Amino acid sequence: MFHLLLTTFGDQEMAHEPVAMWAFLAVGAIALFGIFLPISTWMDARRKEREAYYKAEMIRRVAEASTEGAKAAIELLHEEERLRYIRKLEGMKIGGLVNVAVGIGLTCMLWVLSGPHGPYLVGLIPGLIGVALLAYVFFLAEPF
Repeated sequence: MFHLLLTTFGDQEMAHEPVAMWAFLAVGAIALFGIFLPISTWMDARRKEREAYYKAEMIRRVAEASTEGAKAAIELLHEEERLRYIRKLEGMKIGGLVNVAVGIGLTCMLWVLSGPHGPYLVGLIPGLIGVALLAYVFFLAEPF
């Protein structure tokens, strides 16, 4: 409709701007959702599959070598599990700190914008989620 109005009453050069914007957005959407995301997902899945295969093959060879190799393979699996658990807890610590910071920032911003009778307590929602994450990590999670 805008295109029709511009060609009838307006400047002829400006009539093609909406078409150019539509073409740009269409090509960008096709490139993102039709090419980039599927290929990156496929490449990530292939990498994980290859890593799992090589890890399983290495553990099988070490375990078949001797009883000492079997003990080393089991110890390696336990160490990897411990490191994975530590990474999970560290991620939860970071997530908790980010949520607390967002809650404080949101509370301060809403207080400044709306005053003491406004919805500034909404900032407590992400803040308390962050506090809950931090409480779980420091007090409730199993020690590694």
